[in-house]
Amino acid sequence: MTAPSTFGPSSEARNLHWLLTNLVEEVPGILSVAVVSSDGLLLLSSDPDPVMARTDSPEGARTAGAPRARAGGRTGPRGSAADLATVVSGIGSLTVGAAKLMDSGPVRHTMVAMDEGSLFVMSISDGSLLGVHGSADCDMSVVAYHMALFVGRAGHVLTPELRSELRRSLENKSLENESPGSPR
Repeated sequence: MTAPSTFGPSSEARNLHWLLTNLVEEVPGILSVAVVSSDGLLLLSSDPDPVMARTDSPEGARTAGAPRARAGGRTGPRGSAADLATVVSGIGSLTVGAAKLMDSGPVRHTMVAMDEGSLFVMSISDGSLLGVHGSADCDMSVVAYHMALFVGRAGHVLTPELRSELRRSLENKSLENESPGSPR
């Protein structure tokens, strides 16, 4: 792996960001995406600023850079990648437990269809998960297909070193957003 330089992320991290951006931009109906580590930590997100704070407005309005809104003006779960990561981690854990109880082997993917949206969770490697929040009218088979492509391309590069780099990057963004002079 290429060590991250003081000038930015490693080439592997940039490639993974590119793959995620391409997934979101190329597949109709995808509202937000999160890559979660085996211990439930957000590693990568389609949210340009995964730790954005909500404003104090009664509508729960968000700052610029929010994920694409679906019809009706709402965004993906509570509007933040951290919330999507929490849901993805929980569903991943629940389905792994169910598979063990049923002696059915490892979980490959989970799809949840709701009245106003959908949720997809797919295993990447060694417990890492890809979670996608889709609109109600998304083509679930198209989303699942493109997720499988992402997993096939990203799985071999999601090494422990890259996961550590991605976590550090998110932690640094979080610290920058929590600094006293940062806008909320």
